[in-house]
Amino acid sequence: MKNKLINFLNQPKFLRIAFNWYRPYRGAGVKIKHLAKDFSSATVEMPLRWYNKNYVGTHFGGSLYSMVDPFHMLLIMNQLGKEYVVWDKSANIDFIRPGTGTVSAHFTVNQEQIEEIREQTASGEKFLPKFVVDIVDEEGKLVARAIKTLYIRKKPQKP
Repeated sequence: MKNKLINFLNQPKFLRIAFNWYRPYRGAGVKIKHLAKDFSSATVEMPLRWYNKNYVGTHFGGSLYSMVDPFHMLLIMNQLGKEYVVWDKSANIDFIRPGTGTVSAHFTVNQEQIEEIREQTASGEKFLPKFVVDIVDEEGKLVARAIKTLYIRKKPQKP
């Protein structure tokens, strides 16, 4: 019974709905529009609202960062499985131009990246890959670019 519940909770459809109801995302106006069934991609959006504007009337930088925060980790940990530890290690975000309308970000983790992670961690060593995600406006113009570094390691085998 417990395993069935855990499997249900880890389904992309449930996770997308849960994230969309998660208070920090609702408070920032972030909405997960797409989460692939195989966890290979995700798309998030955030319209400009009174509650996520900064002092000068554009997207608050913290909200821009929050919309990209967990997604590479989420995609990778679900593709690798429970034999791996996957954590966010560090992040950097460059604000390129003011966000004034709906902004979006698209995340992709392909099989080549997953295979590289498996190769780099096969001996039990940590791997610190970097992932770049662009936040764009409705015209596709770059608003911000985030670089996420993840900590990934294969869990030690229990005797």
